[in-house]
Amino acid sequence: MSDTAASKVGALAKLTATVVVAGALVAGMMLPFVGGSGLVARNSASLLDALPVELTDQTPNGNTTVLAADGQVLTQFYENNRTPVTADQISPVMKQAIVDIEDSRFYEHNGLDVQGTLRALAANVAAGGVAEGGSTLTQQLVKQTLLQTADTPEEAAAADEQTVGRKLREARLALALEETYSKDEILTRYLNIAYFGSGAYGIQAAAQRYFSVNAIDLDLAQASVLAGLVQSPTNDDPIANPEAGQARRDTVLNRMHDLEHITDQELADTTAAPIAVVPGQNPPNGCIDSSIGGFFCAYLESYLINRLGMTQEQIDNGGYVIQTTLRPDMQAAGDQAVLNTLAMGADLAGIYTAVQPGTGHVLAMSTNRTYCPDATVDASCESVVLNTAASQGSGSTYKVFTAAAALEEGYSQYYTLTTGNTYTSRVFKNGGRPYTVSNAGNYPATLDMVRALYMSSNTYFLGLEDALGSIEAPVRISERMGMNYTQNNQTPADRIIAEERGSFTLGAEATSPLDLTTAYATLAASGTQCDPTPVTSIVDRDGAPATLPDGTPINTGDTCTAEAIPSGVANTLNQILRKDVEPGNSGQTGARAYVPGHQIAGKTGTSQSNFSATFVGYTPEYTASVMVLNPKQNQNVGGFGGNKPATIWNDAMTPILEAGPTAEFPPADDTVANGNTREVPGCSSASECQSAITAAGLRYAGQVNADSNEPAGTFIGTNPGAGTRVQQGGAVSVLVSNGSGYAAPAPAPAPADPNAPDTNGDGQPG
Repeated sequence: MSDTAASKVGALAKLTATVVVAGALVAGMMLPFVGGSGLVARNSASLLDALPVELTDQTPNGNTTVLAADGQVLTQFYENNRTPVTADQISPVMKQAIVDIEDSRFYEHNGLDVQGTLRALAANVAAGGVAEGGSTLTQQLVKQTLLQTADTPEEAAAADEQTVGRKLREARLALALEETYSKDEILTRYLNIAYFGSGAYGIQAAAQRYFSVNAIDLDLAQASVLAGLVQSPTNDDPIANPEAGQARRDTVLNRMHDLEHITDQELADTTAAPIAVVPGQNPPNGCIDSSIGGFFCAYLESYLINRLGMTQEQIDNGGYVIQTTLRPDMQAAGDQAVLNTLAMGADLAGIYTAVQPGTGHVLAMSTNRTYCPDATVDASCESVVLNTAASQGSGSTYKVFTAAAALEEGYSQYYTLTTGNTYTSRVFKNGGRPYTVSNAGNYPATLDMVRALYMSSNTYFLGLEDALGSIEAPVRISERMGMNYTQNNQTPADRIIAEERGSFTLGAEATSPLDLTTAYATLAASGTQCDPTPVTSIVDRDGAPATLPDGTPINTGDTCTAEAIPSGVANTLNQILRKDVEPGNSGQTGARAYVPGHQIAGKTGTSQSNFSATFVGYTPEYTASVMVLNPKQNQNVGGFGGNKPATIWNDAMTPILEAGPTAEFPPADDTVANGNTREVPGCSSASECQSAITAAGLRYAGQVNADSNEPAGTFIGTNPGAGTRVQQGGAVSVLVSNGSGYAAPAPAPAPADPNAPDTNGDGQPG
């Protein structure tokens, strides 16, 4: 026997079994009569008692849609491509076509149609194959719902097993559905769940896939094709198998004509024409298909699962609308900015990450890579979200944490150290050896905190760590600002502290670009720290807030901590860090990032051996970091944070800042800026200064002779000078001239003798 013949015999056997099932139902479950309207349940309540929740719920929810901040569709997530529609969104001719070919007595039976089954058996025997189906649309709805909502392979197998028991259960549930829902509801649910081939589940997806129209706009020619597909969607595919598709379409049309639902002319006109398919593409599915921001999408997907507690099954089958924080304009600008400096797929990755201060909303994630979930398949793409991964350190960007800790502990921005270009710590060790660092270039031997920060002196900040006495305060304030040290390749914060790693202030720890951006956003928001988030709302297809499988509401609100660091500390640092970017500050390192007309603060960083370079810049509205590194191996990036990273930042942010006004930073906090310093008083004499210095909380350090053009012993001022801030208890000397530059004035000429004769004729003596 051929495979085709065997298939036909098998199908006929299944149809015959359905008749047996119907007989069993009549004998065991139903009233002892069969009327024109079909079978009537003896006790419908008993049927409904066991109705599974899958059948009392609505049609499977369809595709989850992901939206950018401006409403643009980024992508969809789905296991089965489905867009549910309401009854009034399906054309009447489509409803008629599916009823005529699949279940012509649909409006007459109560879910189980013995008369229709017997007729189908007779027709199929006469045809020598399957010409008509034996199951009602309601029975098919039961089977497809249980099959497509199965949670396990075992449940799916049970929904499709060829046994009398399964048929009995299916028939009983069909009767229960008919007791629960109207015919129009059942038909709509069936059309929303049926598989039409080519990955299209439901009538809307099918209309789009084969004809690029909506379900409401389907005409007779199109509806007859789709109605014919549900029996054998692969064999009768009008795109792949146009001849088979046309034959099946004609079968549907002839059936509609036999039932007097189309006219002779409609039949003739439609069968005479070939199928006019207008293939549409399936909707995007997953992050690999995201219209923009593939790495942002991958971060979002991970966030939904690992942070919000959703399951992949929920995301793929929930039919949600996910409103994200992605700004397409910032994403596009970031993408282009990275490519302006680094070619797509280059060994060096440019990683641009933007966050909104005060909310934590992630605005953009750009990399000179294309996203794909499996990089082993395509070596030119990347599966790791480099924007969140901690790989290299970010260098001197960590000096901000040491400065913040010092300001919080009362050190002023005027805190001055003389460390030179090489400095050995008095507190921290390199293993058992002294810990010594050098500057990258020549720096003034003596610097205050302001100049040391924007000039990025390594030796000053190791000296400042020495003054603090421990690394704990800088580490803890970095955590409060948003840094995390929890990835597998990172050293936990407690261990950094326990080991007293003096290198912390130099940014040697593996750093996540997103964490770094978040920490600096805390400064931009005057000390308010917000956890980064890519999503603002998740609603179901009815617009109600989404819940987890256990019914718990999904929390998509911002998570912020006001005064995570004192606002005065943040605002003071902002004013200092403006000097690293804005013009007019000799020795600044981030000048390439400057966008004229805007207040911009920032900090550069370069890791050991130049294996990474970083710039973090921010305004009150935006914070963005740029890290340049090789994510696969150590490689000298060829420059510092003020080079490639600052350039990329400028290119990315210029169009954004120029598109709208930006605010100014709040002023520095005088109390924080001054810290525990005292202002050196002004005075006019050595004796007056001694008492004034003591009264100001400073230590009088005696008189010091100094070179001066004044006579020896003359009071010439103080060291430090009047108005200078000095640490409380700090020494102030009174300066007295040693007369080294003093020149006595020439003696005045003797007055003229009034009695002397006039010798030159000017009328005066002499």
